[in-house]
Amino acid sequence: MSFNFRRTCVPFIALFIAQFYSLCGLAADAEKKSAITSQKVTDDIYMLSGDGGNIGVLIGDDGTFMIDDKFARLSDDIMSSIKKLGGTEPDYLVNTHFHADHTGGNESFGKAGSTIVAHHSVRARLTTKTEIAAFDMVTPPQPKDALPVITFSKDMRLHINGHTLSITHVPAAHTDGDSIVHFVEANVIHTGDVFFNGLFPFIDVTHRGSLGGMISATDKVLSIANAQTKIIPGHGPLASLSDLQDYRNMLATAEKRLSVLKKRGMKAKDIIAAKPLQDMDAKWGNGMFKSDRWIEIIYDGI
Repeated sequence: MSFNFRRTCVPFIALFIAQFYSLCGLAADAEKKSAITSQKVTDDIYMLSGDGGNIGVLIGDDGTFMIDDKFARLSDDIMSSIKKLGGTEPDYLVNTHFHADHTGGNESFGKAGSTIVAHHSVRARLTTKTEIAAFDMVTPPQPKDALPVITFSKDMRLHINGHTLSITHVPAAHTDGDSIVHFVEANVIHTGDVFFNGLFPFIDVTHRGSLGGMISATDKVLSIANAQTKIIPGHGPLASLSDLQDYRNMLATAEKRLSVLKKRGMKAKDIIAAKPLQDMDAKWGNGMFKSDRWIEIIYDGI
């Protein structure tokens, strides 16, 4: 008996996509705004969480610096939260990558005067229609105000509010345009989506993400972190060095097991049937994916 996924599973696709966005942050009711929660990281650095990817905010006499901006519908809530912390409209806004749960507010903040900064690939992705094949999601080209106006290839530095902000590209990780942001003096790192704290991470292989690249990117973060570093992940709670080390060990174990099976010529469905990561589900499978679905999504990036 043949199995046609699209025909048989159509009734479940909408439900699954809603579940995906619920974790990334998009609630099933698109009209309902969720609260933005602020958490103090240092005296002048904050993490804003809620729907979408985690935001990093630096507030001081020179102005406000922000990392990522969630979904468009949350822009007013984000700005309200920043003002409650004593900040203003962001002077600089860094996009860690192009996905809509991290760049959805670009147009609003760009119109308000924020200078948007990102890797070259982020601007390239935002100027064209993109599709995330794993979820059959298509995003149209973004308007001019939503586009980064300063782009870089490898790294750059900003000097704001007495802080050195080191922005570094990590290639072929979550996407092909990921960046991490290091608040050097404060010993704080915003990882973007190369780090999902406590979760199997989404890897966008359609846009050149890879499991090996995620491990390399994690190693880069580990190389500049220490036991006192506070780490703002793309998703999940504020993290420590040990959290990141656990995550790296999970990725490396998964790569070792999966690459052996793939080198044997096993297709994704065969690897899934073998359940090589089932023992990880209890700890890492409490978000978007259990291991079976995660393997299906990342197979081409192994």
